[in-house]
Amino acid sequence: MMHRLLQMIVFVGGALVIASGLYWWNETIHRGGPIMILILMCSVFSLTVIIERAMYFFFRLHPGMNLDRFFEALRSAVDDQRWHDAHGLCQASPGPVARVVLAGLAAHDGTPKEIDEVMEEAAHSELPHVERHLRWLSTLAQVSTLLGLLGTVTGLVRAFQVIQLKTAGGNPVSPGDLAGGVWEALITTVAGLCVAIPTILAYNYFASRVGEVQFQMERAAALVTGWRRHKKGTPPHP
Repeated sequence: MMHRLLQMIVFVGGALVIASGLYWWNETIHRGGPIMILILMCSVFSLTVIIERAMYFFFRLHPGMNLDRFFEALRSAVDDQRWHDAHGLCQASPGPVARVVLAGLAAHDGTPKEIDEVMEEAAHSELPHVERHLRWLSTLAQVSTLLGLLGTVTGLVRAFQVIQLKTAGGNPVSPGDLAGGVWEALITTVAGLCVAIPTILAYNYFASRVGEVQFQMERAAALVTGWRRHKKGTPPHP
């Protein structure tokens, strides 16, 4: 727990350093006001999560594995009750679906309900790894939009303060006097949307991939338990 907390503190500190550096280095970003630092931090968080999830789904989820071919071989082994071959196939195939199937094969001599329960428990233990950090993407997309709106409001407040001070002193209000507030209002809105739009797109894509994994797990459960509903007798142990 302390290790994860330390990692989070280091990560947030690094994001703050990057965001602050960009804020003071780029004049356009600086004109957006201090809210831009928070928006930039959200962009760092979002980009990090997107890269990590992309690496997982494209390279670590089912590396080099053809799921259709896997299910064809698994169906053939299960239908013929070749449990040793089915175990070997799953052990040689990486990914959460194969691990869920292994749990079901370990209980293949039970009732369909017992096999379903074992595989459901295995699926529940695998899904947190598949869904990891996805809620962060959804949250970051919403927070970025709200921060952009907050920057818009503070920018308008600043612009109206300038108008009030000028008119109260009897001085004419020029466009240059309002430029700072307008900059802040517009830049933060644009920045918030630029962070939120790709973040929500990435979230929806990764969420669809999670749905695919859940479907494959259900497909595997139906395959492993199906033979008990169609064949009589107790199969031999592997």
